[in-house]
Amino acid sequence: MALCAVRRHLLKSSSSCCGAWARLLQRGCVYSSVHCFDQGEIREKLQAFPGGSIDLLKQESGIAVLTINYPSRMNAFSGSMMVDLEERVSQLESWIDCKGLIVQGASGTFCSGSDLNAVRAISNPQDGMKMCMFMQNALTRLLRLPLISVALVEGRALGGGAELTTACDFRLMASGSVIQFVHKHMGLVPGWGGAARLVRIVGSQNALKLLGGALKVDPELGLQIGLADGVLEVPQAEEGAVTLLQRAENWLSHYTNGAAPVVQAVKKVVLSGRELPLSEALRTEKDVFGTVWGGPANLQALASKTKHR
Repeated sequence: MALCAVRRHLLKSSSSCCGAWARLLQRGCVYSSVHCFDQGEIREKLQAFPGGSIDLLKQESGIAVLTINYPSRMNAFSGSMMVDLEERVSQLESWIDCKGLIVQGASGTFCSGSDLNAVRAISNPQDGMKMCMFMQNALTRLLRLPLISVALVEGRALGGGAELTTACDFRLMASGSVIQFVHKHMGLVPGWGGAARLVRIVGSQNALKLLGGALKVDPELGLQIGLADGVLEVPQAEEGAVTLLQRAENWLSHYTNGAAPVVQAVKKVVLSGRELPLSEALRTEKDVFGTVWGGPANLQALASKTKHR
């Protein structure tokens, strides 16, 4: 099964000291040729429906910003944007200094799901399934990135946009924003992995309510059920005012401050604990611990005695 989930250099280092972690990364792609999935074929079909872009900004701070950019369609995913997303995830997988990622929409709204022009063109079940497999692969890889990610939800996150928020470690909702799994209204269920991830985030009962009722989740309800991890007030349009993105970066910095190898190690042990059997997760935790014990950040902390500060 071809590796399609993580950076080559991470796999090389993991294979020697973190066997369970390496195996987890090796199955980062949910689907491969074993499942009759031809990624090249579906990429070609998706590229036939252009429009918009997925923009990636990598900053020296180790925090990247991924922007869904198709304002004329409320940032709906065109076919080419789905391919863009997969390519941006690949770029993040190979970024050695990564610590955090903010996923946002352009022009004051998050994402309204799939562009209906593309949806109508691939409405037959066979192509729909292939698109589903492609996006499940891309979003699974996004969630498994060795960094801490947050979806910054401004405006509306609908359908596939709601699913995208679940592929991040955290979700911040701006005041007045809404997350809504509208799939039932379209005669569908989530197909990009959103249902499976939603159950893990809010529990099966709440997930059933959100999907079965296509409920509009505002920031208050989001906090109540655990879908939102924080609420940010939309700043006034004044000169010198802190932007919503800057507020999100400040929020994320509480979890990404420090050396990149340590932040990445934190994500690895949490991901392993969530996705591996307990015995393998414990061995992985031991192995990841060994990669930072005696490392530069550990030695500096010991020298300055910062444990209880």
